[in-house]
Amino acid sequence: MGRKIRAGALISGGGTNLQAIIDAAAQGRIDVDLVFVGADNPEARGLERAARAGVETFVVDYKAIIGQVKKAPDKASPPDDFNLDEIRKKQHLIPESAGRQKLEQFLISRAIAERALLDRILPHRVDLVVLAGFMRTLTPYFIDRINIDQHRIMNIHPALLPAFPGTDGYGDTFRYGCRVGGCTVHFVDYGEDTGPILGQRAFTIDEGDTLETVKKKGLELEWELYPDCIQDFASKILG
Repeated sequence: MGRKIRAGALISGGGTNLQAIIDAAAQGRIDVDLVFVGADNPEARGLERAARAGVETFVVDYKAIIGQVKKAPDKASPPDDFNLDEIRKKQHLIPESAGRQKLEQFLISRAIAERALLDRILPHRVDLVVLAGFMRTLTPYFIDRINIDQHRIMNIHPALLPAFPGTDGYGDTFRYGCRVGGCTVHFVDYGEDTGPILGQRAFTIDEGDTLETVKKKGLELEWELYPDCIQDFASKILG
């Protein structure tokens, strides 16, 4: 058996991209050993996919953590290595115009959740973290502790970036009236879907297409593109 990189995945929902990665690894199409799957949602169905594949799973309940911080912000205890001023200067997710209190509450609650993620992730010493439908934005606090010497967090987005960043890429593409849609794999940086692009696939949007058919076309390409980009990364690591 050849050498492989160690990777982990973060999910929020059904995990169809996760399944594509699991299948590609099992079939030997990517040189990856998937060592964990983490979720922000205890009900994420993708956890069942991981369990069936024999992959370790864990949950960090973002909703509960954020709720606790909102309820009692004065009692919120960020990680010991969290520097609010430093993270505020680096982040590009929440504008300063949103107000100091809202921004600080966002960064502190996310840092608490991200520390819980890191405590589960770092012992695995992974080469790559893949976001496979992980519907939480990551702050510089988390990103800096994974990247260290290079980009090590990969995401897939349902649009042809830099067009239509955000959570509803296929919907935005369709409503805008585009005749071409697509998906993008990119590294994660401090902004929203702004990191270096690793690969893209495109499809035509025909006259009779609906939002559902657009999503179907896009997902089928995602399941091809994501493993390909992961393998490109693995090949560079393994030399």
